[in-house]
Amino acid sequence: MKACELVERLKLETLAFPCPEREIEGAYAGDLLSWVMGRAESGCVWATIMTNINVVAVASLADVAACVICENCEITDEIIDTAKSKGVNLLRTTLPLYEFCVELSKII
Repeated sequence: MKACELVERLKLETLAFPCPEREIEGAYAGDLLSWVMGRAESGCVWATIMTNINVVAVASLADVAACVICENCEITDEIIDTAKSKGVNLLRTTLPLYEFCVELSKII
């Protein structure tokens, strides 16, 4: 599945979407950035409620296909701009983290 299909199927908000054709190859959920950095696999969708600038750095380092911010958490323009410049798909949902993961597991 491509990132653009994920956005459509789960009705996600696109905050930064420089790579809509990126293939999704799995999923990971977590909020401890150092833990995610060492365990999220390249090409996965990373679900989190973290909203600081380091989220973009970790998403880039881990080479995730998309980072989904759950629970409609606020994201600053600085973070959005950084995601765009680093080629990170940054998406958002109103769903709680667990509920997003349940819905994601139904389609990947």
